[in-house]
Amino acid sequence: MQRHFRGRVWTFGDDISTDHIIAGKYLGTTDPNVFAAHAFEAVNSAWAKGVQAGDLIVAGDNFGCGSSREQAPIALKTLGVSAILANSFARIFFRNSINLGLPVLECPGLRRKVNAGDVIEVDMAKGEVHLPDGGVDRFNALPPNVLEILEAGGLVAKIRAERAPRRT
Repeated sequence: MQRHFRGRVWTFGDDISTDHIIAGKYLGTTDPNVFAAHAFEAVNSAWAKGVQAGDLIVAGDNFGCGSSREQAPIALKTLGVSAILANSFARIFFRNSINLGLPVLECPGLRRKVNAGDVIEVDMAKGEVHLPDGGVDRFNALPPNVLEILEAGGLVAKIRAERAPRRT
């Protein structure tokens, strides 16, 4: 996992729920490709076909509210979304995303400063977003233990790596 991203922005408003991200009717499978193919289907039916690996989501308040379904961050990660930057996140979505290795960054006010299609750069370690107009927005960088989980590819991957026998 990288700590620096450069990608095209997809914008969303406030209170985007996990049901907006992946509708409940698709939860009868465990196939992440099914979740990815139907991501944001009720909001924008063409979104999953238009998003590209490396793209970023920038949203308003309370992103990921609603049910605690892990399929929502799985869908976005499977599509190759590099990170989600929002004013705020529902806590369970935030933690599910980190546990699954999908960076989520609280960047209050960023949604007002970017438009869909803009290209921005994000430095997670420094807590900076480089805006299209040359400005820099700052946010609280994630703590080192959270960065370690993301770099390992998620919590389970981190624990497996820590528990693996060390070769000498």
